[in-house]
Amino acid sequence: MAAAGARVAALAAAVQDFVSGQQDGRAAEVAAGMKDGNWTVLQLVEALGSCLENTDPRMRGRGIQLLSQVLLQCYSLLQEKEVLHLVLFYENRLQDHHLVIPSVLQGLRALSMCEVLSPGLAVSVLKAIFQEVHVQSLLQLDRHTVYSIIINFMSSREEELKGLGADFTFGFIQMMDGEKDPRNLLVAFQIVRDLIAKNYALGPFVEELFEVTSCYFPIDFTPPPNDPHGIQREDLILSLRAVLASTPQFAEFLLPLLIEKMDSDLQSAKLDSLQTLTACCAIYGQKELQEFLPSLWSSLRREVFQTASEKVEAECLAALHALSACLSRSVLSSDTEDLLDSFLSNILQDCRHHLCEPDMKLVWPSAKLLQAAAGASLRAYYRITRVVLPLLLEQYTKHPQSSQRRTILEMLLGFLELQQKWGLVEEDESTLLSLRASICSVVFSALTDPSVQLQLIGIRALTVLGSLQGFLSHSDLELVADHLIRLTLHEDSQSSEAAMEAAASLAPIYPKVFSGHMVPRLEEELRSEREEESSHDHCSLRQRCLQALAAVSTHTSIVKETVPVLLQHLRKLQKGSESGTIQGMVSVCQSLHRVALQCQKDDDGCWYFHQTVVPCLLAMAVQAAMQESAHPLLGKALIEEEVLTAMVPVISAATTHLSPELAAQSVSHVVPLFLDGEVSFLPQNSFPCSFQPFEDGECFDTQRRLVALLMAFVCSLPCKVAIPQQDRLLRELLALSCSCNCPFTATTAAKCFAGLVNKHPAGQQLDEILQLAVNRMEPSLVEGPRRMQALTLLLWVTKALVLRYHPLSSHLTDKLLGLLSDVELGPVAADGFSLLMADSPDVLHKGCHADVRIMFRQRFFTNNVPKLVQGFHGAGPDVKANYLKGLSHVLNHLPKPVLVTELPTLLSLLLEALSCSDCVVQLSTLSCLQPLLLEAPQIMSLHVDTLVTKFLSLTSSPTMAVRIAALRCAHALTSLPATVLLPYKARVIRALAKPLDDKKRLVRKEAVAARGEWFLLGSPGR
Repeated sequence: MAAAGARVAALAAAVQDFVSGQQDGRAAEVAAGMKDGNWTVLQLVEALGSCLENTDPRMRGRGIQLLSQVLLQCYSLLQEKEVLHLVLFYENRLQDHHLVIPSVLQGLRALSMCEVLSPGLAVSVLKAIFQEVHVQSLLQLDRHTVYSIIINFMSSREEELKGLGADFTFGFIQMMDGEKDPRNLLVAFQIVRDLIAKNYALGPFVEELFEVTSCYFPIDFTPPPNDPHGIQREDLILSLRAVLASTPQFAEFLLPLLIEKMDSDLQSAKLDSLQTLTACCAIYGQKELQEFLPSLWSSLRREVFQTASEKVEAECLAALHALSACLSRSVLSSDTEDLLDSFLSNILQDCRHHLCEPDMKLVWPSAKLLQAAAGASLRAYYRITRVVLPLLLEQYTKHPQSSQRRTILEMLLGFLELQQKWGLVEEDESTLLSLRASICSVVFSALTDPSVQLQLIGIRALTVLGSLQGFLSHSDLELVADHLIRLTLHEDSQSSEAAMEAAASLAPIYPKVFSGHMVPRLEEELRSEREEESSHDHCSLRQRCLQALAAVSTHTSIVKETVPVLLQHLRKLQKGSESGTIQGMVSVCQSLHRVALQCQKDDDGCWYFHQTVVPCLLAMAVQAAMQESAHPLLGKALIEEEVLTAMVPVISAATTHLSPELAAQSVSHVVPLFLDGEVSFLPQNSFPCSFQPFEDGECFDTQRRLVALLMAFVCSLPCKVAIPQQDRLLRELLALSCSCNCPFTATTAAKCFAGLVNKHPAGQQLDEILQLAVNRMEPSLVEGPRRMQALTLLLWVTKALVLRYHPLSSHLTDKLLGLLSDVELGPVAADGFSLLMADSPDVLHKGCHADVRIMFRQRFFTNNVPKLVQGFHGAGPDVKANYLKGLSHVLNHLPKPVLVTELPTLLSLLLEALSCSDCVVQLSTLSCLQPLLLEAPQIMSLHVDTLVTKFLSLTSSPTMAVRIAALRCAHALTSLPATVLLPYKARVIRALAKPLDDKKRLVRKEAVAARGEWFLLGSPGR
């Protein structure tokens, strides 16, 4: 008993402190005590007894405030009978003094969340609020509380509220009328949406409900600066639009409002009206739209014909599309007027005559309107194209000028592209089928026109027609192939590229036509020897043939025709000795690479390409290497660095997408070829001597170059594929990378070693090979004739280990940092930081299944940039540039959000790097600074004087790339606050006059853009 008495006394003290002592924190203590069971809600009400009966409304208000705050935290603990008494108490208090009402509403909000609320109480509470509370005279927070009570009841007591009928809707309308606060409007709009979506009775109050919400349309709200609530104008627009477009019952009131607002001078009002109309069309039917269609069409037509705004035009076309789609959905009865037909007839009447004037300004707006309406449904498409397509074909014949024909054909193309949405439908009403001959004639005539622009439109139209399967006959398709061949080989470069793209898209649809008609023609052109043509023209023709063969190789059956042609041409070039052989071989490899990439989408095509091309390339390369050893003048082109480098991506692309089973089958042949000279799997394998690329001796120098092809293959294999004799292979590669005098061979061997190490499973075998590599590298780095080879190996092995977070990577990186102070190797070691951070195109990237951990760049930055900065401060003047170069490379490849956070500490070093005489450092630093000017203007503004001076100085650099980068940075400076830049405006404009006369066009282009922005600096509206 004593303990109970103490608890009651403590409660009474807490109540007294809250009510009289104004100690608001006591409410949380009372709520915590109730949750712990120290007292009940009845005891709390008893303790508040004198306060609730006090004649001072402020005292009564504090008492009810305490009770309401406790209930908001403990409403889930209440019993049904307690809730009943509390509701009756609070309803009664709604008639109290206005100072008490806010606390009463808070208590009712708490009770509205109770699950044990008795039936009928929700209705009782709302009736009391509707009757006793003038909501719009309350403060914003209290109005929000009332809306929250309604939302709570609508989510938990829906059926009870619906029992009120239209009285509930009317009560809410009165409550909401006059609301101005955007926070409350978002909640109020949600209540209206729920009223409509959940089928509450609107009764005779539909118009009143519309008026109470539509008065806010269009939304005109600008959030105050630093608004803590984060409500944006767009939030209110979308919320109100969801209300207005929620029921067809609003149509008779809303559509006149939208038509009125479309005529507004405010673009925002036009856009909002058009977007709302588009949303309404999703739920409206023919009945709602019928009365307003003429006015809607008139407004839309006027806006499209007259507006200078692309946004308004786009929204008008979207609204017209939605109207046409809405009318298309309507189900017609026998006695109902076909509104779609009459609506489209009006559109045709107002627009068709403009299509006959291809030089006039209304031709395109009319075409866009017709296309927007036609694209809504197949029925609308047939209705419009039945009139428009014959008209356009007739106009094409009437107008002989290329510019006019281009306009007409582009309009025709727009209608043809719409047909793609439905495909070709074999029906009598399809205008397209009935006009097949005329359309083909027009398109084919465009392809032979001298105008390149008309040819380009014709090619696009041809692609669309080809995509409609069944539209073109077999003879048409052969004619298509002939045109594409002619355009590819003999026309302007723009037409040639477009024709190749068209062939690439049509070939998978008609593989037999392209493999049987186009490929043989291209092969014939490739084999032909034209004495009358200049060597340059002949090379250009061959180049286009090769590109076209690659372009059409988009289907496995075509690939089986084109790949042998490409390989045969490569053999022909290998046997020849004419000038341009190297470039010709590179072109073949580029075409093979494109084919390989296209084959990756199909397993069968990928395996066919791999087993056909890879052995053939290896055989030709081995043959060339052996001929070079025996007969230095024969077949030399194929083993040139440029050609081998072009072969690498072909073999890599042919290997990366192989299944592990097929890759294992292939690796069992290729690795023994290089380790043991096993040539039996190669085609035409009768070679004059043995193939031993890892043997010592000058006679094997050319064979060693082929390690590049081994690298392309083994470094692209899936990780699960076991490489035979891997330990021996790694040791051979390590020895070759350290001992070879040829930089190309040493580098490719190092890359191959690194690629294998990156994927090697962790364990003792990997540790041993890495220790062996370190033991080979470290002495060679200190002294000797092969320091550069050792540095190259160090860089690639470090990259391989950094990517996979191997523990040894930190030791090797420290070794690299130490070399920055070396006078001979320092500059190369500094450039090596770019290699470590950048994506490698041929090895050590995710595309070839390398082990690349996420955020490796951020980790490298965190671990090594402090060391670079420390090394810079302690370095001698002759090697400081190396540290700046290394730092610049690291920062240039770092994700910009990370760099922005570190910018304050590193910016001074970056600015110092701009003074370095090394153009690589300058270029890397400028590339790093340009995005920072856009993303961190406040920090960069602190150094604006130095930035302006440095950038202007570098616009006179002897290196073109540096001049361009400096001008881009000068351009980016204009994103800084204008008040910071205005003192420099005249100086910068004068300085940028000089690069306007630069001898390089790209420099002049950047100078014009940068100077123009500086001229506009400080102008109104900027």
